Amino acid sequence: MKTFWSYKKEYSYLRNNILSSIDKVLKSGNIFFGNELKKFENNFNKLNKSRYGLAVGSGTEALYIALKSFGIGHGDEVITVSNTAIPTASAITSTGATIKFVDIKEDYLIDPEQILKKINNRTKAIIPVHLYGQSCDMDKINKIARKNRLKVIEDCAQAQGAMYKNKYVGTLGDIGCFSFYPTKILGAYGDGGFITVKSKKIFEKMRRIRFYGIESLNKKNKFFGKYYSNEQGINSRIDEMQLAILNIKLLKVNKFISKRIKIAKYYKDKLKNTSLILPNIRKDNKHVFHLFTVYHKKRNLIFKKLKKLGIKLNIYYPYPIHKMKGYKFLKNNKKLKLHVTEKMSQGIFSLPLYPEIPPGDLEKITKSLKSVLKSI
Repeated sequence: MKTFWSYKKEYSYLRNNILSSIDKVLKSGNIFFGNELKKFENNFNKLNKSRYGLAVGSGTEALYIALKSFGIGHGDEVITVSNTAIPTASAITSTGATIKFVDIKEDYLIDPEQILKKINNRTKAIIPVHLYGQSCDMDKINKIARKNRLKVIEDCAQAQGAMYKNKYVGTLGDIGCFSFYPTKILGAYGDGGFITVKSKKIFEKMRRIRFYGIESLNKKNKFFGKYYSNEQGINSRIDEMQLAILNIKLLKVNKFISKRIKIAKYYKDKLKNTSLILPNIRKDNKHVFHLFTVYHKKRNLIFKKLKKLGIKLNIYYPYPIHKMKGYKFLKNNKKLKLHVTEKMSQGIFSLPLYPEIPPGDLEKITKSLKSVLKSI
């Protein structure tokens, strides 16, 4: 069976550097909040052209901390999409706020026109999800947000390095939230996340929320450096060993992205004259292809036939969140109809795509897929 994703080849050529860096961390006696954290936060901010930023325990916690930093909680509403990873939704409900789901366009990204229909006096923020590696229409979203005094928190979990009008995602709204889950474009070998932000005041607040509300920046605060909670916070640390790995991979992330774009181009060239609906790349965007997602109304049959040929595909995401049992408690979703979202969920699937995928696998995948498409 051809694997959908694997880190083993990547690890084989990074192994010596990774083991050496981890050994250095363990010898330092500093497992959390050490030199690897300072180095990574500085370099990630430079790479993404972000003003301020901090590393946290996961992408989910990044979203949660971002929401809490704006005081969003019980009685508030946050607008986002339903065709996203569950963490986008769980971060919102964990604050006590309510989700207002809106539909998407044919490019799988949030439809700005639908946002306008959901805004009321309880709405506090919009979370546009830069899905599969491509930015949402941020000019329209920001214009709506400014007019209605809403915060914009970008979900960049799948879009490390993606650009909109030559600006990096994560710098387009008020806050950007990233994930370093292993399958991501910049992935750790465990969990991790990052938050980019423009406001120094909000940055300092997020630093406190990240570690139980303890003040670690403002020396004028009488409780600076003391085990004292200045505000309600959580534990969202990322350890120095994961950061050591990320510091090594951060130097190579642009090469990873270039390889992904090259693989996506191969897929597009080989599959352009088939019945598949291929990724729609917006003219203002740099798509970094965390996933190469296509659409076909006979997806289930395609899956079945390719599995027999030893090829594994995947679906991101087969069930919109508003249709999930775990989110039925959101009363406003009981009769909700998101027509494009629901249609796409029935036919989308993703082809294997990671920088070290063997060229022979790519050839077999495309040839087999073309053959199956002709037979159905």
